Amino acid sequence: MKVDGILTPAVIRIERSASLEAAARLMKERHVGALLVTEDSPHGGRFAGIVTDRDIVLKGVAENLAPRSSCVAQAMTPGTASVELGTEVSDALKLMRSRGVRRLLVTQADGRLAGLVSLDDIVDALGHELAGLSGILRSELEREMART
Repeated sequence: MKVDGILTPAVIRIERSASLEAAARLMKERHVGALLVTEDSPHGGRFAGIVTDRDIVLKGVAENLAPRSSCVAQAMTPGTASVELGTEVSDALKLMRSRGVRRLLVTQADGRLAGLVSLDDIVDALGHELAGLSGILRSELEREMART
């Protein structure tokens, strides 16, 4: 299985100077747990990192950063781990494990962003595959039982 079929193509972005409160509100409004952080720029800027709901809690709230006056750059994880389209899920999992992250950017061969794949996306996809396999095995068992 490749990341192509399970990635989320619509990645929500926020500028690094935005407040933690703005990031939390955007996550709530868009029902996401992570935002791609960009350099401040009128055109969206370059990728600076990623900020997750967990980052806001552990690096923001737990460190007594004021949500209204502290910026995303103070809580984000700088840089972004990424894989290209066509990458096997097993390789994406290895990278997640080695980098200690739960989300990876997925890029096209030319470096343009294709989407984001999360550990939850992978678990859901594997769950569907296992459910399909279970259905096949159950059908085979029922056929065997009907023959006897």
